[in-house]
Amino acid sequence: MTAVEDTTGTRTAADAVEAAREHLLLLQSPEGWWKGELQTNVTMDAEDLLLREFLGIRDEDDTREAARWIRSQQAADGTWANFHDGPPELSTTVEAYVALRLAGDAPDADHMARAAAYIRGQGGVPATRVFTRFWLAMFGRWSWDELPVVPPELMFLPRWFPLNVYDFACWARQTIVPLTVVGAVRPVRPLPFELDELYPDYDVPRPTRTTGWDAAFQALDKALHIYQRRPAKAVRRAALRRAADWIIARQERDGSWGGIQPPWVYSLLALHLLGYGLDHPIIQRGLDGLERFTIRDEKGRRLEACQSPVWDTVLAMNALTDAGLPAGHPALERAAGWVIREEVKGPGDWSVRRPELPPGGWAFEFDNDCYPDVDDTAEVVIALNRVQHPLAEPAIERGVRWMAGMVSKDGGFGAFDADNTRTLCRRLPFCDFGEVIDPPSADVTAHVVEAMAHREMADSLLVKRAVGWLLKAQEPDGSWFGRWGANHVYGTGSVVPALIAAGVRPEKPVIRDAVAWLERHQRDDGGWGEDLRSYRDRSWAGHGASTASQTAWALLALLAAGERGESVERGVRWLVERQRPDGTWDEDHFTGTGFPGDFYINYHLYRLVFPLSALGRYLKGS
Repeated sequence: MTAVEDTTGTRTAADAVEAAREHLLLLQSPEGWWKGELQTNVTMDAEDLLLREFLGIRDEDDTREAARWIRSQQAADGTWANFHDGPPELSTTVEAYVALRLAGDAPDADHMARAAAYIRGQGGVPATRVFTRFWLAMFGRWSWDELPVVPPELMFLPRWFPLNVYDFACWARQTIVPLTVVGAVRPVRPLPFELDELYPDYDVPRPTRTTGWDAAFQALDKALHIYQRRPAKAVRRAALRRAADWIIARQERDGSWGGIQPPWVYSLLALHLLGYGLDHPIIQRGLDGLERFTIRDEKGRRLEACQSPVWDTVLAMNALTDAGLPAGHPALERAAGWVIREEVKGPGDWSVRRPELPPGGWAFEFDNDCYPDVDDTAEVVIALNRVQHPLAEPAIERGVRWMAGMVSKDGGFGAFDADNTRTLCRRLPFCDFGEVIDPPSADVTAHVVEAMAHREMADSLLVKRAVGWLLKAQEPDGSWFGRWGANHVYGTGSVVPALIAAGVRPEKPVIRDAVAWLERHQRDDGGWGEDLRSYRDRSWAGHGASTASQTAWALLALLAAGERGESVERGVRWLVERQRPDGTWDEDHFTGTGFPGDFYINYHLYRLVFPLSALGRYLKGS
């Protein structure tokens, strides 16, 4: 007996779909969009307090509420992690500790003493990442001479030259350019307290390489330190002006830079250090815009690193369509109208490598005209293709044209740029946190393939090359790596439906191997989960606590492959039995990825839209 046929009085998949659909409809804004909270780790909140301390605008009420949130995320051992139920993370713990010192927490308080003991045991401040020591240098608690140098003269490198700013991914270049300014000015505004308790009583050895590129970059860094002490004044002034112009040109209407926290914060710091006062419209707009990213509730005050209304909206549209909502439903029409108005119609940094390509993509955020991305555009094309709106078709055509033009030389697709693959950027001593390039990935490429298939373009050369790229990218165990979601479950859940949509037969070995991998990794409770540690430790691949979004990803792949057996039934039952009375699901675990191995995201709407899609498709096929 299947979940659909259950007559024992327990809830069925149809019941779950109805409850989830109604809950999702209630979350739609009057303008037509959906947006769930985008939760990350406490470094967002710690760095916000540090920014405000540096600028002299830190408010005691906001500090108190931010500290309450930071304390609530501390583990019993005194540490902070980068994701729910994750291992302690040194740099995150240091930044949280310093923020709490700003809030007035005494170093001998129990929760602070436990944090400090962990920090010292891991090598203390000297063992933290560059970004953490960068912040401490601004407050006189680390020497600028002990940080890697990235000079603003970087702005003069031509686009064909290695390590020019466009060799870096969009999120990295937006961060590095303002940091070249901060690093050149080397400001020091001391904190009202010492941090001696965070330094071990022994020397922490620094890793050194004597051969290869690492040794070359260490030699370059030594040379840049010499130049930093006595730069060519005229050249330095011109470089700082060019960096400032570059930064200012990329501020969005809402005051942000790229709609993401790191470049936003560092751009404000850079411009302020170049003489832009707190009352300057650019600075004021930037500071005011942060309020839009601030959440205040009973848990305290916290900041979103980014917001995802376009992504959330089109995922919601697809989920509702999967759940049987008719194409002409007012909610879908209202959502389509909002999405169409969000189209990016001007050039951006992507134009550097594709100067002849007309614009036509979509970005992730409310306001981000410089950085549309392929992933959002693919999902927009799928969503608009499934609804009825008089303006949808021209927008879809522009989106398809732009998306097709962003293909990389190897046939795959990155998220924000084409052919952003120069791995030399990763070797800079400065780049010890997060991915700094944007090469093609399986999940983004799969979404493009699926979108093109919806447009009946599966036989095009573009799609055939992309399918070939996906076939080569399959892991030996049958899964695919997930760049933007956790991890092999997400990659496999994205690729299998795309390959099927492109015409790959379910009985082909590539599909059978993927199905077998998913079935092998189904948990005893019937769900699927993958811990984010799988990005650094392959033994975690496919292993972790079951979550609603990851269970849905696995089901979407199995259903696309034509599976209707015990594995699917157990997965469906897991979702049905764990649905909350309000129609959604609990999901404390993070299943989104910012930087593999370093930065992760809990998309609060994932726990609703993906299970709704999976259950809706299950019912349609039963």
